[in-house]
Amino acid sequence: MVASGRSRRAWGWHPLVDEWARRVVEDARVRPGQLVLDIGAGRGALTTHLLAAGARVVAVEPHPGRAERLRERFAGTDVTVVETDALALPLPRRPFRVVASPPYALSSELLRLLLAPRSRLVAADLVLQRAVVRRYTEGRSRPGRWEVRAGRALPRRAFRPPPQVDSSVLVVRRRR
Repeated sequence: MVASGRSRRAWGWHPLVDEWARRVVEDARVRPGQLVLDIGAGRGALTTHLLAAGARVVAVEPHPGRAERLRERFAGTDVTVVETDALALPLPRRPFRVVASPPYALSSELLRLLLAPRSRLVAADLVLQRAVVRRYTEGRSRPGRWEVRAGRALPRRAFRPPPQVDSSVLVVRRRR
């Protein structure tokens, strides 16, 4: 688990620039009323656009100061801020989506949690290191419940501060 007291660099958090957050949400094709988890919500870049798309958003943020700022910023809206480590978050018991830019250090464990057999996940669009996206999409057959593909590539300038690695969106959809 990631301790909330660590620096953003220690656990790989790089906030998305607003224009790129908008593009990620547009690509996800979120529909009004959908329950969407924004894991690693940070300052709310994705949360803002998810709310504009009509989603009911659960913004997950482990840092107490950022969580409080999210509560203030989104007071009176359809956003619930949960101050917890992403890996300690109890997943919804009803169908949900994830549109998130989680800390890179959580990628593998977070995917394991989201893709677990009992998960009610229906779709996820996760901004991850491009190498992780490749690992999940290239040369793997994914029989069963999930379709997995690489989505939009994000340049390093899509983040402030920019990460040292390239990023892409991992698109996960439950098979019908």
